[in-house]
Amino acid sequence: MSVHPGQARSVQGRIERPRWTSAGGGGVPSVGRVLTYAVLIGLSIVVLAPVVWAVLSSFKTQTELAQRPPAPLPSSLSPANYTEALSSFDFGLYLQNSVIVTVGATLLTVVVNTMCAYGLAKYNFRGRDVLFLIVLGTIMIPLQLIFIPVYQMAAQLGLVNSLWGLIIPPAATPTGVFLLRQYMLGIPDDLIEAARIDGAGEFRIFARIVVPLCGAALAVVTIFSVMWRWNDFLWPLIISQDQAKYTLPVALAQFNSQLSVPFNYILAMSVVSMLPVVVIFLILQRHIVRGIANTGFK
Repeated sequence: MSVHPGQARSVQGRIERPRWTSAGGGGVPSVGRVLTYAVLIGLSIVVLAPVVWAVLSSFKTQTELAQRPPAPLPSSLSPANYTEALSSFDFGLYLQNSVIVTVGATLLTVVVNTMCAYGLAKYNFRGRDVLFLIVLGTIMIPLQLIFIPVYQMAAQLGLVNSLWGLIIPPAATPTGVFLLRQYMLGIPDDLIEAARIDGAGEFRIFARIVVPLCGAALAVVTIFSVMWRWNDFLWPLIISQDQAKYTLPVALAQFNSQLSVPFNYILAMSVVSMLPVVVIFLILQRHIVRGIANTGFK
């Protein structure tokens, strides 16, 4: 007896749902799942559309960018905008400064935040909870409010107009301390006590046991730090008084302040500047999802 594909069929007293005719043979998805995937696909298009538009526009000429309505595709994929932008200003120096600041600040952020989170998560001392609440409360303080005292402190330490001034002051972040501390709370205390009984020192316990177990949370802090340092504009603008110390965001803003704004060059350099963050995110995305799922962001 033939059965219509859209109808259920009975096999040995059981009602089977209709199957797709694909090779997978999976069951027909529910309406809720279809709507969920449709919404996710729509949001992905909304998020990726500006990025794709920027990449395509980076190959357009000034005339094509001025067209109304704008053409969706460039006339050619010639890399002239990239090569001419590299020769128009010292892009290599600014890229080098951004890489040095991002790598140095990220390493320092991971070290400082991990040690602070370990102390707040695994050591019992008077005032620990109050100290954690103070650290957590600093998240709500806008950075613009503390720029003046931080700048004064950096000036007293001789960090103004130097790459160290871009690396050291923003190293400790309350968000990173919170993420790592919440993750470390899930590490059994018995594991640390067993290591102490075996004669392991505190630093060895921290470096050989705790840190390897926090790989997912460290990946989250790393990608957040890379994004913050690479895209930071206001603090490098304040602390850097010499163009030789500019990072990419500050240099692009200066490039944008010319009398004749070369939008095609700016788009080309903007695409180049966002490539490192995208690559790092793609490499660490699985660790990021797992790390956030196991912390307080549930």
